Amino acid sequence: MDKKHILIIDDEADIRESTQMCLEIIGEWEVSVASSGYEGLIKAAEEKPDIILLDVMMPGMDGLATLQKLRENSQTAQIPIILLTAKARSSEQRQFNQLDIVAVITKPYDPYSLSDRISEFL
Repeated sequence: MDKKHILIIDDEADIRESTQMCLEIIGEWEVSVASSGYEGLIKAAEEKPDIILLDVMMPGMDGLATLQKLRENSQTAQIPIILLTAKARSSEQRQFNQLDIVAVITKPYDPYSLSDRISEFL
């Protein structure tokens, strides 16, 4: 079976590293990482991952702007996206539900159970 490929777009290095390690070891995912929305757009178009984990709060181009650009690009428009956010108020959750995403995972999350949670969404 081919490994599923996931792209993590998050500006926090420790979150990228811990998430990548858990997904590779526990979920046996192939993992790519990007530290900004801009880098994420390039990697998503080049690598066409099976799913993208996208942080909402990032400097420069935030996650929602990145999401919009991913959806506007025909090469990346169909890739399922899970938002990672520290913001979990119900008003924001409703806003996220309006977006073209498969799920919202609230930080802090348990990196050990993340692979199973992502697999549920695919």
